[in-house]
Amino acid sequence: MNSKVLLSFLLTLSILQSPLAQYDGYSSKNWKKQIEIEKEFLGHIDLNSFKKHLKKLTERPHVVGSKENEKVQNYMANVMKNAGFEVKNYPYDLYLPNKPGSSLIEIVTPSREILNQKEDIIISDPYSNDPLLWKGWNAFSGSGDITSNVVYANYGRKEDFEKLKELGIEIKGKIVIARYGGNFRGFKAKFAESFGASGLIIYTDPKDNGFTKGLVYPEGPYYNKSTIQRGSLLTTNFTGDPLTPFEPALPLDGKKKIERLDPKKAQLHTIPVTPISYGEAEKILGKMKGSAVPTDWQGGLPFTYRLEGGDELTIRLKVDQKIDFVRAANVIGTLRGNGAPDEWIILGCHFDAWGFGATDPNSGTAMLLSLSETLGKLKKKGYAPKRSILIGHWDAEEHGVIGSSEWVEQMKNQLNAKGVVYMNFDGGVSGKNFGASSAPTLKKLLIEISKKVNYPYTDQNLYDFWNNENEIEPRIGNLGGGSDHIAFYMHVGIPSLSGGASGPNLYHSNYDSFNFYEKFVDPEFKMGPTIEHFTGLLTLTMANAELIPYDVKRYPSDLRLHFNNASKKIMKYHRDFEGFKKTEKEIENLFSISSKLSESIKNYLEQEKFSKKELKVLNQKLIALEKSFISENGMYFGSWYKSLYASSDPFSGYAAWILPGLEYEIALMKKDRLEEWDSRYSKAISSLGSKMEELIKLLN
Repeated sequence: MNSKVLLSFLLTLSILQSPLAQYDGYSSKNWKKQIEIEKEFLGHIDLNSFKKHLKKLTERPHVVGSKENEKVQNYMANVMKNAGFEVKNYPYDLYLPNKPGSSLIEIVTPSREILNQKEDIIISDPYSNDPLLWKGWNAFSGSGDITSNVVYANYGRKEDFEKLKELGIEIKGKIVIARYGGNFRGFKAKFAESFGASGLIIYTDPKDNGFTKGLVYPEGPYYNKSTIQRGSLLTTNFTGDPLTPFEPALPLDGKKKIERLDPKKAQLHTIPVTPISYGEAEKILGKMKGSAVPTDWQGGLPFTYRLEGGDELTIRLKVDQKIDFVRAANVIGTLRGNGAPDEWIILGCHFDAWGFGATDPNSGTAMLLSLSETLGKLKKKGYAPKRSILIGHWDAEEHGVIGSSEWVEQMKNQLNAKGVVYMNFDGGVSGKNFGASSAPTLKKLLIEISKKVNYPYTDQNLYDFWNNENEIEPRIGNLGGGSDHIAFYMHVGIPSLSGGASGPNLYHSNYDSFNFYEKFVDPEFKMGPTIEHFTGLLTLTMANAELIPYDVKRYPSDLRLHFNNASKKIMKYHRDFEGFKKTEKEIENLFSISSKLSESIKNYLEQEKFSKKELKVLNQKLIALEKSFISENGMYFGSWYKSLYASSDPFSGYAAWILPGLEYEIALMKKDRLEEWDSRYSKAISSLGSKMEELIKLLN
């Protein structure tokens, strides 16, 4: 039995053995067709496709704006065209550095030593000797050449700098050395600069990723002494190109002219910043003579960490990094729906990388390419989806989630009307541990789909593996920052999710190659087809349902949970706080309304007497539900972030803020705007309830 036949048999068996409870949004008649479609889809998954695509995508390093990245664009476009997708490129001229420029880190005193800024070449890893691999660098560093004493700032968080100030450590004019972790690297630079530092060096401590965790590369999957994490420092109060907030950075030579900010007025860092390995950081930290650090600041290197280097230790830090306009392009493939083509199911993953990008991001890219081929085969068999399926390959994500944000800004009006869901798979097959984060209305579907997918390394299905603590349901996270869901979810209000398999990785280093993937991530290459299976079922379920299968009853329960949590935080500094009375009342009403809506949808579909016109109207109303949380005024920390429900944490960059309007007040320990937020949130929830009541009337 060949591999394709075996896969078809095993996966079909999986479906037959799995619970076949009818999903929300389906009539009985349509559900029977959907089961047939799922079986057909599973039979067309090619076990070898993921591996083939991953190897091709990661042949060479491919940073945004490079010839190699353009080759990746062409490859993805050809795969999708051959699969039957309509493919279109969306070009942009972005203001960013796509080369490291020149840099130097040198110990000047007590003895001169230039530090290494690039990973070692490893004989057993031929990828590590690629001439296109660059030294470690941080995009959007300021330029400068400084020599000064050094201060250790733990993770470089705001509270770390405040602790240094409390301890009487002088930061002004000093070079700060801080370890990765705890917050987005751009905020380390932002806080270092605001506290008066003249430069910043960032390294990965072995306590966080290195020999304290286990064997290091090439013997194991952890950072060795020369591994360097690259990454962007961009920290504007919006997401996307730094010169075009709210507008797409369309080509400079295009017909439509976009007004751009003066680069001098853009929110860019001015101090020089660069990363190094812990092997080189040890040469600085080991020479420091100041007071011992607080206990929780101690890292994994074999000596006591110190707060200051003292007068005897001086470091030279030089960065000369050029920022200019760089052409980037998103590649979008569309499989046009045959029933509701103007309702869009959108999947995406970025493809640009700091090096080879095998786990991050291109494991997700390879999975989506394989999925496009399988969906194409399905269409050729006569199983075209009802809704259009769009697969977006985003450029310039690594520099600040730019490519996807520009596309959302460009397509904002269409997305408001047509966007059903956005599903993000950045690094989506980078290990063997399954997980997901999502908007409330998508959680139920994630759970149900996971019950229908076999986990390849056990006799469990994906759900049982995921829910290993045997809770009522597996943990589904909240969407934060750091990837391409941001604009879809937080700027225009499209319900979004991020999912896939994760594991140990050599994040943003020159070692994140096909060699590393094949040796340590998934040597058997079973997770690619598994995540494709899961993603395909999720996509087809959303695409083919008569009514969009949002779990509307999830809104009030999640809202109540988050408002209760916010109230507890507020009461810690505002003892007289009496709660969000207006909002609490609206949430109570929403419980009743959402339950009625869910029942009305069920009854409506059971009748199986509805027209295409009726369904179109109803689905437009369903698409509009999440828009209740979109506020034109946006957040006080940045009006670009318009969702009242979720945003990335503006102080850490990565974390998820649920009810961001409140979280900002809590972070600042403010009381004066709580009444305003009670009013804004209650109006949003009331609007959501009114939209649901309108749907109930139409359904009945």
